[in-house]
Amino acid sequence: MARVGRRVVAGAVLAVIAVGAGLGLAQARTTAPAPSLTYVQAGRLLADPATGKVEAGRTLVIQDGKVLRVEDGFTTAEGAKVIDLRDSFVLPGLIDSHVHLTSEQGPNSQLEEYTKTRSDLALDGAWNGLKTLKAGFTTVADLGAPNESIFALRAAIRTGRIPGPRIIAAGSPISVHGGHGDPTNGMPEELVHVFRPTSVCSGADDCRRAVREQVRAGADIIKITATGGVLSNTAAGLGQQFSDDELKAIVETAHSMGRKVTAHAHGVDGINSFLRAGGDSIEHGTYLDADSIKLFRSTGAWLVPTLSAGDFAAREAARPNTFFTPAQRDKALLAGPRMLDMARRAHEGGVRIAFGTDTGVSAHGENAGEFALMVKAGFTPLEAIRAATIWAAEHLGLLDQIGSLLPGKQADLIAVRGDPLTDVTVLTKVTFVMKGGVVYKSE
Repeated sequence: MARVGRRVVAGAVLAVIAVGAGLGLAQARTTAPAPSLTYVQAGRLLADPATGKVEAGRTLVIQDGKVLRVEDGFTTAEGAKVIDLRDSFVLPGLIDSHVHLTSEQGPNSQLEEYTKTRSDLALDGAWNGLKTLKAGFTTVADLGAPNESIFALRAAIRTGRIPGPRIIAAGSPISVHGGHGDPTNGMPEELVHVFRPTSVCSGADDCRRAVREQVRAGADIIKITATGGVLSNTAAGLGQQFSDDELKAIVETAHSMGRKVTAHAHGVDGINSFLRAGGDSIEHGTYLDADSIKLFRSTGAWLVPTLSAGDFAAREAARPNTFFTPAQRDKALLAGPRMLDMARRAHEGGVRIAFGTDTGVSAHGENAGEFALMVKAGFTPLEAIRAATIWAAEHLGLLDQIGSLLPGKQADLIAVRGDPLTDVTVLTKVTFVMKGGVVYKSE
């Protein structure tokens, strides 16, 4: 739903280095290597959301950034670092399968299309990434940002130069000329060649080229805009925008190069065509129908409902002084209110669902608001937590690394006061965050 497209300016790498320097010595102390052994004493522990089993009085033993074992009782060892969470509920770090770290919707969004450089966006992404991490989200999939900005940010976090969530990055989305994801909609013609990325394509062969360009640039996953979008500034509707041949070419090319493909899709025609083409997951899914649910189940594709984006768009569009353009407002009033019912029908129909918010439409750091919306759509609190842990990890191909606190997994964990299995909203008040054995928040 969020628009992507900014002025092409070199210097994203320098910007990220500047962020690291600006965080200062205090931040450096936060991200220093963990001791060889860390004992995390948990009052209550949900180590494996797959089982739903909560154990009282357990200690996680962490070594070299990974879970070594779980011990009964509150244990320690000579020379080990001890973290006391005996008054807390501990669970795996959360995963958001759909964010846009380098942007956030607001009254100045359109102006910033022209005034912010790629370096500015890398800095914004670093700031938003830190907010996301401190909110308990230790892994995210960024599904739409300028290549230079998001790939530099991903590298800086991965190498420990700045704090932030683990990033699976798509970079610029594959879009049709004039469609959702083409940032030049409404721009003067003389600016089109400046702002349009190489990921915009027309025709099956050209779309194969665009996919290969994104893989070359460093994309972990291919994101496409299979249908119109709410926040693109064009009255082009929400229906299918790629042809069936283009969709098939994109999926085949991405899979041949070892990449999954996820599709922004609202209209049912685009949803079903993409699933028939072999696509791996759908973002939003607003107008899915009974045939869509059958296709999801037969292909094993995932749905990322992004209820936060629908909720935000509907509320903003209804404001008398909304900052949405008329085209955005009209689409938001149609699509936003439908998303809860869509998620309910998909859940009841047995569709595989991964947690994702489209944050960047809504505000960064408020990702956990999605949990209450999922429960409102019929999920149990445990199912919502699974969607943000083991199910999201499987969706992103990272189940062997994250999603639970079993031995050998990354030591990504959070703590809250209260019981998220009875009140899922306590996940909006995370008090402790560890990623890869390093503490980033402790209250």
